[in-house]
Amino acid sequence: MASGNAMEIIILGGGIAGLTTALSLIKFAPASQPPRITIYEIRPEPATIGGAVNLTPNALRLLSHLGALDEIRAKDYGAECLAVEVFDLYTNVKIAESSFKGPEGKGLGDPPFTALRITRGEALKGVLAAIEKHSNIELICGKKTTKIDEDESGVSIEFEDGGKARADILIGCDGIHSVTRLKHVEPERKAIYSGICNAFGFAPRRKDPSTGEFEPVHFSVSGMNFGRRGALLTSFHDRAQESIYVGALMQVPEIADRNGWKAAGADAQKTRNEMLERYSGAANPQIAHWIEDAEGLYLWPVFTLSKGGKWATDRVMLIGDSAHAMPPQGESTGIVFEDGVLFSRCLAKWMETRRDQGVPVKEAFDAYEALRRARIDIAFDESQSVVKTVQDTPWLGHKIKMNVVPWYLWWTRTYREKHFVEDVTTASKPKNHTMRPYFDASERPSFRTLAAGDEARPYHTYTALHMNCAFSPFEDTKGASYVASETKSMGASQARNADGGDEEDGQGRNETAARAGEERA
Repeated sequence: MASGNAMEIIILGGGIAGLTTALSLIKFAPASQPPRITIYEIRPEPATIGGAVNLTPNALRLLSHLGALDEIRAKDYGAECLAVEVFDLYTNVKIAESSFKGPEGKGLGDPPFTALRITRGEALKGVLAAIEKHSNIELICGKKTTKIDEDESGVSIEFEDGGKARADILIGCDGIHSVTRLKHVEPERKAIYSGICNAFGFAPRRKDPSTGEFEPVHFSVSGMNFGRRGALLTSFHDRAQESIYVGALMQVPEIADRNGWKAAGADAQKTRNEMLERYSGAANPQIAHWIEDAEGLYLWPVFTLSKGGKWATDRVMLIGDSAHAMPPQGESTGIVFEDGVLFSRCLAKWMETRRDQGVPVKEAFDAYEALRRARIDIAFDESQSVVKTVQDTPWLGHKIKMNVVPWYLWWTRTYREKHFVEDVTTASKPKNHTMRPYFDASERPSFRTLAAGDEARPYHTYTALHMNCAFSPFEDTKGASYVASETKSMGASQARNADGGDEEDGQGRNETAARAGEERA
C-alpha cells in the first residue's frame, strides 16, 4: 500500500456504528491520503430498531466533530436534556437529578454540550445526512456477506448475490451477531442471551378534555422512576413533546428469535400486562396510562459476548458490539462513537508516518487495542449486574436505595463531569504502551492520569447518572454492609437498559428482523 494510492476500506454494517466510523475515517485521514470507503448493509435501506437514547455531552461532542450534530439540529431532532430526574415510583417524589447543565447552565466542556434524548431512527437520519456530503463514502444496501478472505495485500468478500469486493482493510461494524466475527475473526465466539429483553414503546400524550391542553407530566424531559422491580424510563424525545417514550426491562427466559421484534396481538398485550404488573403501585396514575397507551411496543433481547476475545486479524478490525457487546451499561452509543474515532486516529497516524515505509497496518490495529481494551474491560465488568435489575427488591432495600441515591450522585458529581468533558479526538497514547508512540507529547491528552484503583471511575461514575449505584460509596470499606451489597445488586445502568435496542446490527441481522426494522422514527 504505497502512500500515493488511496486506501480502500470496506465497512460491513450500515447502522450507527458503521456510519460514524466512516465519518471518523474521513475526518482524521491525512489530507494527502483521503481513503475511499464502501459500506455494505444487509437491509434494503438503512433502518434501525430501537428506542430513544440519551446522547451525553461527550457523545454530542464527537457527533459535532464528525459533522452529524449540525444535521440533527438542522432537522430539530431530539429533545435537549438538561438533567435526568430520579423519582420514587411509590411516592412520585423527585429524590435527585443528574445534571448536564455545567457551572454556568450552558453545558459541560469547551465548547459546552448538554445531552440529547433522541430516537435511534432520527439519530441515524442525522448521520446519514452527514454521510451524503462525502463523495468518497458509498453506502450499498441489500448486500449479504457470505465469505471473507484476506491475504498479504488485502481483504476479499463475497456476497449472497454472487458479487465480490476487495479492499486494503475491512472493518466489521455489524453488531452482536457480526458476520465479520463469526465468519472470519473469531467464529467460536458466539452471542449469549442474557435472559432479559428491553420492552419499549411511544405513548401519545393525553389531553385535558376541559382545556384541550396536554396533561402536565412529573418530569422536565427525562424521568427515571425507581420501583422494587426495576426502573421505568419516561421521556420526551422531540421538541414538540407530543409523545412519551416508555422503556423497561423484562425477564424473558426463552426466546424464539435472536433479534428484536415488534410485539403484536397477544404478544403485545402480554408485554403490556407484564409492564403494568411490574410497575403497579405507582403513586402517579399517568405511569399506568402511558404503559396502556404505548404504541409500537418492541421487545429487544439483550445479547452479550464473553469478555476479552479477539478483535482483529492482520487486515480485519471489529468495532463496537461486534467486538465487545455487553449488557446495557449506560453509554452504549457513546462507546461506539469513541471506538470509531480512536481507531480512525490510530489508522491516520499509521498512514502519515508508517505506510510508505511498508509497515503492516496491523501496527495501527494494535495501537488501537492498546488504547481501548482497558476501558472496554472496565465497562464490561460494570455491566454484569444488569440481569439483577429486573429481580424483586425487598421494601427495605428499596427504601435504602432511595436514601443512598441522592448522596451518591452528589459524591460522584465531579467524576461524572470530568468524564463528560473528555474528548477522545485528543487522547494520548496509552500508558505502558511499548510500541512506537502514536500520539506525541504535543497532542493534549484528554484521558486523566488515574491511579490503578481509580481507573474504573469514568464508566462507573457514568452509571450513577442512571441512578444505579453500581459503584457503591461503601464498596471500598472492608466488611461492607447490607447497604453496599444491596445497592450494588440493584444493578448497573437500568436507564440505558430502558433506552431500548442495541447497537445496529447491519450485517448480522436476519432477513425477518431486517424487514421489521422500519421503526416509528
